[in-house]
Amino acid sequence: MMSEEKDTGKIKIEGDVVAMIAGLAAADTEGVASMSSGITEGLARRVSGKNVAKGVRVEVGESEAAIDLKIIVKYGYKIHEVAMNLQNNVKDAVESMTGLNVVEVNVHVEGVEIHKEEEEITEEPRVK
Repeated sequence: MMSEEKDTGKIKIEGDVVAMIAGLAAADTEGVASMSSGITEGLARRVSGKNVAKGVRVEVGESEAAIDLKIIVKYGYKIHEVAMNLQNNVKDAVESMTGLNVVEVNVHVEGVEIHKEEEEITEEPRVK
C-alpha cells in the first residue's frame, strides 16, 4: 500500500487498486486472451471475466510497486511480443494513475487459447 503524507492529509493506495488497474490494462493488450489465477483454475474459469484482478499479484511499497501477471495468450500471436507489450501497458497505466514507480512487471504465460473455426453445416432440404 502506498502512503503519502501532505500538508492536507494522507493518500493511501491499496494493492487491490493497483491490481485492478493492472488487470484492466492487461485486458486491453492485444493478444491476451484472458488472465489466469492458476493453470487449473484459470482454464476452468477464464471465460467469466468478472474479476479483473484475477491473475494479478502486486506488492506495493511506499513509492514503488512490483506486479506479477498470469495470462493466457491467443493462438497465433508471438508470445514474447504480447508479453513485452503487456509489461509496457501495465507499467504505463499503473504509473500514470497512481504515481507509483513500477519496478517490475513479471509475465507468466500459462497457456494458449485455441479456437477451432466452426464449420458451416449445410442442411439439405427435407423431402416429405
